[in-house]
Amino acid sequence: MKKKFRIYMPFVNAGMQETTTYRANWIFLMIGNVLGCFVSYFIWKAVFISGNNENMNGFTMPQMVVYIFLMFLTSTLISSGGTYDIGEEIRDGSIAMRIIKPISYNSTFLFQELGNKFMTVCILIVPLVVGVEAVRCIFTGSVQFNIFNFLMYILSCVFAYLINFFFNICFGFIAFIIKYLWGANMMKNCIVGFLSGATIPLSFLPDTLERVFLILPFASLNYTPVMIYMGMYSGVSMIYYLALQLFWVLTFWGLSKLLWNVSIKHLTVQGG
Repeated sequence: MKKKFRIYMPFVNAGMQETTTYRANWIFLMIGNVLGCFVSYFIWKAVFISGNNENMNGFTMPQMVVYIFLMFLTSTLISSGGTYDIGEEIRDGSIAMRIIKPISYNSTFLFQELGNKFMTVCILIVPLVVGVEAVRCIFTGSVQFNIFNFLMYILSCVFAYLINFFFNICFGFIAFIIKYLWGANMMKNCIVGFLSGATIPLSFLPDTLERVFLILPFASLNYTPVMIYMGMYSGVSMIYYLALQLFWVLTFWGLSKLLWNVSIKHLTVQGG
């Protein structure tokens, strides 16, 4: 284990350096996401006002505000660029340099993203959690922070990130065949955003669709961690959804191994 860590530590450092080197790009990306949060807030505020109802599908307006900003935090923490990176490396031919090295192709992406994720967590998680809890305190008149729910939220985010990473790796292997993934990646992001509850809470869907979507891996990306943080999953239901996340982690990990062995046979380097 120690030997493996030494081998992949340079990739962790590369991910950290990438974040600090291109910090203007990172800052503008975060600003864009925050603006998206406020757009969602005003849309939902209008929905609640027009509905003349304090509770909609299990959410009050204060809970919806918390949901919106927790969704932003969670989406940032679990984000993974594996699909884009694989597509670009196949397009420009730089994948040739990565696959000739005597190390795991998937692991190089994983450890590089972990370096990037470390910097993101250090910068974002404290101010955003404090902000979310301040909003909850203002709306309810008391401190709502629950250390157990927070720790389970972090565990759930770890599972969610691994699901997202291996899913994106699996999807990225399509580039070995179709060569360019920009359009397919945009379509994938829209579909996953809806199925994961990032667009609207899954509880707003018809009961049958909600039950189906909760079993699919996409609900494990955003919806499950957010619901755990908000205390809407507890006890047996929390254990069930965490176990479901672990199941999807192992499923996509195994699938990524299988697809790598199949996809590498179809690789055609275009550039380089």
